[in-house]
Amino acid sequence: MDLDLQGKSVIVTGGASNIGRAIALGFAAEGARVTIADLDTAAGERVAALALKEGAAAARVVKTDVTDLASVQALFQEANDAHGGIHCLVNNVGWDKLMFFTQTTPDLWQKLISINYVGVLNCTKTALDYMVPAGGGSIVSISSDASRQGEPREAVYGGLKAAVNSFMKTIAKENGRYNIRCNCVCPGVTVPDTVEETSENSMWKEKNAMFTDEQFAAIAKTLPLRRIGKPSDIANAVMFLSSQKAAGFITGQILSASGGYSMIG
Repeated sequence: MDLDLQGKSVIVTGGASNIGRAIALGFAAEGARVTIADLDTAAGERVAALALKEGAAAARVVKTDVTDLASVQALFQEANDAHGGIHCLVNNVGWDKLMFFTQTTPDLWQKLISINYVGVLNCTKTALDYMVPAGGGSIVSISSDASRQGEPREAVYGGLKAAVNSFMKTIAKENGRYNIRCNCVCPGVTVPDTVEETSENSMWKEKNAMFTDEQFAAIAKTLPLRRIGKPSDIANAVMFLSSQKAAGFITGQILSASGGYSMIG
């Protein structure tokens, strides 16, 4: 299906690795103009080069700290000037450190809050500054099925992703009048095929950094589809929701792309 994303200006935060990388390359294959926002510009440049080979109308990398509003504003200004507006934002940046809540510290809480929630606030606010006057746009935030089920060793992360879900629903209700659609995609365990698909800041930069092969196999057995998620699985869901042609009447939704881990109506 033609998603009518050709020539659209798309910002993907955390686009240098794993899910963000797959999303950037997915939009590239649709002929979009892709801006990769990441702290790791070296990895971002590698993705941008691949994006151009995949068919992107344009691809650029902007060093961005999503926890810093000034950095985010500079990102949007550059993308707007280079690509003729902002049509789609993907709030993909996220980070976690697996441990039981009793093992966590206030310093870790603040880091998780800044990356997983404040970053979404900064990027969404700045996107709306462009999309409202333009009369439309799409915002998709990458959440997590930990926000819907509750998951041991992800208490703070899951809580923050639940906050993202609620926030995006409210933004959808407030801005639908401007033809701005806001949705979330909730991955389950989603693993890059190779370490080359990660960046220095990625949770997956070392093989078995999060789980062993045996644990991955055990997780897969618990899922109805009997396999671990791939970054492309999430990218496909994001591109669908970003497409006005395919999903123009969908907003305020929380979509699980997790092999059936979560089945919430």
